[in-house]
Amino acid sequence: MSDEARQPARWAGGRGRGWAGGRFRSPVGRREEQVIQQAAAPAPAAPAPEAARTPGEAARTPGEAAAPPAAAPAAGPRGAAERAGMVAAQWAPTAGRVLLGLVLAWFGYHELLLPGEWTGYVPVISQTSDLAIVAVLVHGWVLFVLAVALVAGIAPRVSAAIASVALLEIVISLSVSGLSDTSMRDVGVLGLAVCLTGCRNQRLVLRG
Repeated sequence: MSDEARQPARWAGGRGRGWAGGRFRSPVGRREEQVIQQAAAPAPAAPAPEAARTPGEAARTPGEAAAPPAAAPAAGPRGAAERAGMVAAQWAPTAGRVLLGLVLAWFGYHELLLPGEWTGYVPVISQTSDLAIVAVLVHGWVLFVLAVALVAGIAPRVSAAIASVALLEIVISLSVSGLSDTSMRDVGVLGLAVCLTGCRNQRLVLRG
């Protein structure tokens, strides 16, 4: 009997293939199988490009879940009320800013036009002195400049913050002699100015 006949029946005899049946394989055979398996494996799906996203969808990280789409307003009277509320939320800060600017412009204009009629509101200083006239004129210019900035939308939050300080000074000076209708009105205007300092998104703004 020859040497080849004495070999076990399961001996494959091929180079680099080792024992048949997968019990033992040479390093060369295992490397060949890895290459074949990698070539046969399906390629991972490429992420969707940013251009394929919808216009309202923000860019997401690979592990971030997709945000649910915004619910459309309902039809009928309820939908109309929701749409009106959305419009009011967008334009209310702008309307409040313009109205506050008009109030400041009115007071600033009259203080510049007739400063002698406003010297009685100047605290500590005698209302008949020239210093009281100068104080009224300076105060009128400050109010008028703030009014122009608020109406035109120039640094609206900074302008509202400065207006809050000016209105606080007015409320304090009027409250020294006791509360009145005028001082309580100015408290409401002061509250509007304070609220406008926190409004980030405003319409009709020239410079934020």
